[in-house]
Amino acid sequence: MNQPLIDKNNIPRPEKAVFPSGAKGSGNESEPVLPSRADEIRELNEVKSQLEEAKNILEIRVNAKTKALRDLASGLEEEVKARTQELRQKVEESENSRMALMNMLEDMEDLRRRAEEEKEKTLAIITALADGLMFFDHHDRLALINPRMESFFGITRIESKNMTGQSIAECFRAPKLKLLGKLMGDGLANISRKELFLDEKNVFEVSVLEVAGHAGKIGTILLVHDISREKMVEKMKTEFVSIAAHQLRTPISAIKWTLRMILDGDLGPINEEQEEFLDKTYKSNERMINLINDLLNVTRIEEGRHLYTLTIADMEEVVAGLMANYEDIARQKKLKLNFEKISPIIPPVKVDLEKIKLVISNLIENALKYTPAGGNIFVTLGEEEGMVFLEVKDTGIGIPEEQQNRVFTKYFRGANAIKAETEGTGLGLFIAKNIVETHGGSIGFVSKKDEGTAFSFTLPPAPDPLIEA
Repeated sequence: MNQPLIDKNNIPRPEKAVFPSGAKGSGNESEPVLPSRADEIRELNEVKSQLEEAKNILEIRVNAKTKALRDLASGLEEEVKARTQELRQKVEESENSRMALMNMLEDMEDLRRRAEEEKEKTLAIITALADGLMFFDHHDRLALINPRMESFFGITRIESKNMTGQSIAECFRAPKLKLLGKLMGDGLANISRKELFLDEKNVFEVSVLEVAGHAGKIGTILLVHDISREKMVEKMKTEFVSIAAHQLRTPISAIKWTLRMILDGDLGPINEEQEEFLDKTYKSNERMINLINDLLNVTRIEEGRHLYTLTIADMEEVVAGLMANYEDIARQKKLKLNFEKISPIIPPVKVDLEKIKLVISNLIENALKYTPAGGNIFVTLGEEEGMVFLEVKDTGIGIPEEQQNRVFTKYFRGANAIKAETEGTGLGLFIAKNIVETHGGSIGFVSKKDEGTAFSFTLPPAPDPLIEA
């Protein structure tokens, strides 16, 4: 492309003219001879041909270079377009990312604000809660203690702040929480409505609840409910019942013995009609005495003084003696009363004999009351897993499933039991449960409506005298 259009060195130069000898000239025989017209034309054609050839070569080179430049420009243009498009996409993506990030930040801010609001509401509820509350995180360290808890145990706000972050053991070592720590034992085991007697006037009900989420344990809540007023009212009620029962017992006992003397003829003869009326009165009086005795037993249980004299007893003898008392009643009601000892050796037990007899009597009497004529009652005595157990099973009316959770509560009687037997206090099983548990045993039942019920209880065997000594 940079070569000159005409190479000067390649252009033919005219040779010196040669004149033939004797030709006309300038008078000098040595003058050159001029070329002919044809030679000049030929030379010009040759020059023209060379120029044409140089032009063609130049055009070819120019076209080639132009095409190369065009291809290069086209490639650059495509690359610029691609880069521009890519850059535009990146800018759009960056803008979208920025907008998405802004939206995320706004959402996070909204969530944070809502979380703060919920936190404030929760704190407000906890602060206004009528129960004392301590919250331990999943590492069992104190995270929160509410004002009511501080008030219950006389904890100052500074002491409360100092306790925050401490472990369970460290918290319960505080002098004002030692009684609570003693009740809780080694840690925060799940307990429900366990009573804590802080002093004579302050009684609390303690419950422990574990808080769990999708990821597992979040923490543990210790709730303290003030039941001082309820306990005071309950004590007053128990004292009233005890006084009333004692006051009623004396005149009713006098009525009983007077009626008995009349019925036995100690005060003179009576006719059949008088005897019938007096007998009904005597039986009604007996029911009143039984009711008073049950009320007195309940008051003793609630006051924690229903066990008096503990003696070593043979349960087989105790049960056999009681069974003999009910054989006539079973015969009158056309019931079969069966006793079976399923273990060859029954260990002796250390019990308040009168109270254990009361438990067995309550179970047998209930079976007799609520089993229709033609039914069976099975009393089974045995030893299992180191415990002496007694079962009273009947084929009676059973207990409705929806009422079974109330069986051992005071004054409870099943709806079908009331229809079958109108008389009853609903205190027998409550008394039985407390007596058995005070002896270190347990009581339970299995029942199905219209098919029967099986009550059973266990008692620990008497300790070895040598070990006890």
